[in-house]
This record gives sequence, C-alpha cells and structure tokens, in this order.
Amino acid sequence: MTTERVYLDWNATTPLRPEARAAMVAALELAGNPSSIHAEGRAARGLVEQARAAVAGAVGVTARDVVFTSGGTEAITLALTPGLRVGSQPVERLLVSAVEHAAVLSGGRFAPAQIEVVEVTREGVLDLEHLRRLLAGGRPALLSLMLANNETGAMQPVAEAAEIVHAAGGVVHVDAIQALGKVPFRTKELGADLVSLSAHKIGGPKGVGALVLGADAQGLEPVLRGGGQELGRRAGTENVAGIAGFGAAVAATMPTIVADMARVENLRNRLEANVRQTNDSVIFCESVARLPNTTLFAVPGLRAETAVIGFDLAGVAVSSGSACSSGKVQPSHVLRAMGCGPELAQSAIRISLGWSSSETDIEACLKAWKKLAGNLTKRDHETVPERF
Repeated sequence: MTTERVYLDWNATTPLRPEARAAMVAALELAGNPSSIHAEGRAARGLVEQARAAVAGAVGVTARDVVFTSGGTEAITLALTPGLRVGSQPVERLLVSAVEHAAVLSGGRFAPAQIEVVEVTREGVLDLEHLRRLLAGGRPALLSLMLANNETGAMQPVAEAAEIVHAAGGVVHVDAIQALGKVPFRTKELGADLVSLSAHKIGGPKGVGALVLGADAQGLEPVLRGGGQELGRRAGTENVAGIAGFGAAVAATMPTIVADMARVENLRNRLEANVRQTNDSVIFCESVARLPNTTLFAVPGLRAETAVIGFDLAGVAVSSGSACSSGKVQPSHVLRAMGCGPELAQSAIRISLGWSSSETDIEACLKAWKKLAGNLTKRDHETVPERF
C-alpha cells in the first residue's frame, strides 16, 4: 500500500485551495453582519461583494446578477420555478435531459406531472430533435440542461438547445456546476437565462453556491423567505466565510484555467491510453467533447465496487459515479439513458483529475489498475462480455 494517498475524485469535490482557506479564516475574524450599516457590518459586506464580483466576472455577468445560496442544490431549486418567463408568457412545464444530476431530475418546485425528459444519444449528448418534438406546438417550457456531465464528462450542446427553446418562447437553466473551473464559458454565449454554480467543485468550501440570473429572466420566486438579503431573492444572513472562500477560489482558478486543464487533459489521455490496453475495456463518450479532467471507463466482469475498493487499498481515491449517489448499488441512470446494459454499467469507474494532479498520481493509478485488471479470471466472465 502506498504511504501517501492519491486523490482522483475531483468531480465529487475538490481540495480547498489555499487562497480560499486564507480568505475564510480572515472572514471568520470579522464580527459584523453584512446587513448591518456600521463599520463591522460594512467590512463583512465588502467581502461578500468582492466574492460576488469574482463569480460574476468568471461567467460574464454583472455582480447584481449573482445570488448566493447554500450550495448547488439550492441554486438549482431556486432556478426550477414554475412561472419563470423571459417574454410575456410564464413557463408551465419543465424539460430535463435524461442524464441530469438528481437535483435537476427531482424537478425543483415543479410537480411531477409537469416534468418531461429529453432523450440523449448513445454518447450521452442531448437529442436536439427530440427536444424540438417536445416543444412543437406545446406550452412554453423551462429547459434545465447541464453544461458538462458529472459522470461521463460529456459536454452538452447548450447554445444550440437554448436557441431552440427561446424560439419556442421558453427559458433555459444551465447547470454549470461541474464545468466551472474546467472549461471557460460565458452566460450570454451559452444563451442561458439562469446558471447554477457550486463552490466546492472549484476549490472553495462545501455548502456555498450561486444562481446567476440573465438580465431578461423574470418571475423568480425565493425558496427561503424572511429578510431582504440578496436583493430579496434569498433570505437569510449570508455565509460570509463560505462566500469569501468561493470568491477567492474563483479568483485563483480562472487566470490559469486554460493552461491547467491542457496539462490535466494530457494526464487523462495518458491514463486512457493505458486503459485501452485492457481487453474489452470501454471508455464512455470518448468520441464527443468532454471535460478535460474526466474519464469514465469499464471492463465487463470487474464490478465497480470491487475496483473502487481495490484502488482505495492501493491508496488511490476514485469513484463509481456521482458522489451524490453513494451507497446506492444500482447502475448509473446516466449510462442507462445512453442505452448501456446493466452488466457494463455496474463496471463503470470514474476518474477525475484537478489542478494539482501529477504524473506521479497517474503512475500510482496505473499501477493499481494493472493489478486489478490482471486479477480478472474466467469466473468473472460467466457470460459473453457486453459491448457498448
């Protein structure tokens, strides 16, 4: 067993950046409530607004458009509001892709009868023709679509989908939680009316998120009511330390995102080249644009839970899919939507890298993988290996 742990589960959560930690410690020393008008309150407010400006700048909006929340799930729930509108007619139904995060698939504040699922291709990409059919002659809809899938890394055709939805009088929410800090994007270029973000995916603390509002989005109803914080859009005293950490993480990440992710992508590609040498291996979504840090692969006969434990014993932290589904021994809904059979889906392993991932990390991962792959025996293949 290695003496030092190797962390390759960055899509679940990232390590806290030193800049974020320092900002949080400084914020915790402040006594003021950011809604108070005295000097102490103004100091706390200053930290919140500094972070708001950093987040806004990262996605190309004004600071006023950023609403801080308790995390990505709350940001999504705030976005998925019946009655939203861009034009004059409020949306009455919700469209979600079949590969969305559970927070989106649950529908937020839409009733189950108001939710419709848009199919994806075998490569996990939104089926634009199915989207068109669902919108044709129907009531205005809110489409919730992730920019990048948290399991496969597949990038979604958000701009194209937004154009289709807007032409039908609808509204677009983009879950960019997994994409922030890995691929640069601008809210306007995506055609997004609302964008949800989360701090702990970019080196910030857990328990802090944000909803970004497009200038034309109207009819947002708060989830939490009470005081007038966040311009009346989200009641409750702001988590000053968490928000400060979020802003500091964003400020530290964005200037070097292109160079960092190019290096990370090279590491990911090296890892995949070795995985391909294993007989019957399958790398999901490799023919479409993906996050540069993410790979999801499988070898029939090697169950994911066995592999994850094997990696863990070797000192390498990887995952079998979304951390939000941990403890659920069932095939990924993402792979199921892509048409992947249960045997192969139960073998899927996700490895995700980050800014501090190194060649040494990949060496340790490959060493563990070669041992696991080498342990496959005839009894692991009682049936003909399933191909995808």
